Amino acid sequence: MNYEELVNSNGHTAGLAANLPLGLFRRTVVDGKAVNRVRIRRELLDCIGFVGGLNKELERNVALNDNSQLHFHSIEDGGLEVGMGNYRSFGRILAESPAVVALSGFVDSVVGELLRIADYLHSEGIYHICFAPENVFVRGGDNKVMLLSHGSFYLHVVDPMVLYKGFERYIAPEVLNDGTVDERCDIYSIGKFLEYLFTVAEMPYEYKAVVAKATREMPEDRYSSVADMRKALYRRRAGKTTLRTFAIASVFAVAIVGGIFGLMPNERPVEFVQPVVKQDSPAEFLDKGFDPTTELGVAPGDTMFGGMSPEQQEQMKEYEAKCEKIFRKMYAAEAERILSKIYNSTYMGSNEKKFMAGSKSVMDELVKAQEDLAGRTHLSETRSRRIASEIIDEVSERKKAALTQHGIQKVAAE
Repeated sequence: MNYEELVNSNGHTAGLAANLPLGLFRRTVVDGKAVNRVRIRRELLDCIGFVGGLNKELERNVALNDNSQLHFHSIEDGGLEVGMGNYRSFGRILAESPAVVALSGFVDSVVGELLRIADYLHSEGIYHICFAPENVFVRGGDNKVMLLSHGSFYLHVVDPMVLYKGFERYIAPEVLNDGTVDERCDIYSIGKFLEYLFTVAEMPYEYKAVVAKATREMPEDRYSSVADMRKALYRRRAGKTTLRTFAIASVFAVAIVGGIFGLMPNERPVEFVQPVVKQDSPAEFLDKGFDPTTELGVAPGDTMFGGMSPEQQEQMKEYEAKCEKIFRKMYAAEAERILSKIYNSTYMGSNEKKFMAGSKSVMDELVKAQEDLAGRTHLSETRSRRIASEIIDEVSERKKAALTQHGIQKVAAE
């Protein structure tokens, strides 16, 4: 087996190949050395406008000194040779290991790098245009995000429907319609890239609203610059941390106040059984608008346990558990109410079509209740979903068992 066969047998060529708007990127062997090359699509080479755009990019590429920019030069067979290194596309990485999205800090690091290099390119008057997973690379060894060719060099000289065939999902509508191209085109494409990242995982709260605005149809409805998009993302991320800190501080304050009143003596003689004083329900307590910044001196920027002794940290963990207890109690009541809509004689005795329609509506309502209560009790989405799932299963089994005892069964559609 020669060297080239060895490289191919180890899967390097197949594993590192990627379909780009320009053509096929792959790692191959030339004169006994492993090199990265792009075989440009034939229909592009036949276009005079494309050749002119490529020559302009070759001139500018040499001067781009950002460490996330891949450098390349043309070769005799009409292709491109890329700088040394092992590079894999995000499309390949996520196809092989989709769970990588759940790794701590992975998404934040990738997004931070993309916004940074996009900002640099914009300062040079260049727009990447297509942040499709196959068109964004990761360097082997340090997992650094890398970009290769940029679409703005080919605008108005190559039909975008030809250049971006197969990548339309990641291209801003105005680009495909030969409209105005500016920073907002890249903002749209980055938003679509983020949507792809979270096809295998739940998108965190702080990203949802940012992605929704970044991918709006009309350019004027998006963020006007990468800097604005970055600020919005960091602001929402900081807000999420602050809410969690306030929630723990609120429970801490309630526990202290409750302990003080519990130690106070009752001055009235007990001559008869007094009626029980109505206590605020968990839901009412959360709606009171308690402000821990004034009551406890907790600053929004403080970390959750910063400056606390080990004993105080243990107490805070206990109060966090109380938040979970409040959520369980409130969601159990909601699940009981919502699931009663389908676990009854009307739906359990109906045909399959009606039952499925009712089930979908109920599940949507359960999800909405879970998200609402998670926000009010300041539980993370992951923990609240897990608890909600347990409660739904428990309530569903109990209700199905009760209906079976009465002989009610769902009739399948004929």
